[in-house]
Amino acid sequence: MSTSTTVPVGSFGAAFGNIDYADPDFEALRSRSDEIVPFGKHVGTTITVLTPEHAIVEIGGEASGLNHMGTVHAGAIYTAADIAGAAAFVGAAATKLNTIERLVLKSATASYRKPAMGVLRTVATVDERELRVITSSVSTGRHEISAKAVVLNADDVTVAKFTFEYVCDVVHGEVV
Repeated sequence: MSTSTTVPVGSFGAAFGNIDYADPDFEALRSRSDEIVPFGKHVGTTITVLTPEHAIVEIGGEASGLNHMGTVHAGAIYTAADIAGAAAFVGAAATKLNTIERLVLKSATASYRKPAMGVLRTVATVDERELRVITSSVSTGRHEISAKAVVLNADDVTVAKFTFEYVCDVVHGEVV
């Protein structure tokens, strides 16, 4: 990836290295996003898709992610959904990551619907209206953005749904 804009030091966007904001490399963003959350690796998550429209995170049925009943642990499912929500933001805001100082989870709701077994696929999107406010911001400020995630089993049956509320700080100029 080439650099077309300097990323403020210490910002959320700095975690992704040099980005051509005019033409982001979504595969590179996916790969880097997949590396920067060590806990996700601990529970077995993999970001498989990152686009401007959505992100997909898979979690397998490894023994370390299972509960005492042999189903995927609710905490592992939650982790996959949270990572998918944040990755969906990265993809959606890719052309403006240099203005993002931080993205942190504020609150979440979870609805576990069926026992989760085997490989699960979590598809997440962010609220487009809230994203437009963030990406069109011309001044430093705090914003909120929500993401929705649906967790599907191998038969495309919904096993869980999540809503995440994130706080996003937008900055302009260099961070000291």
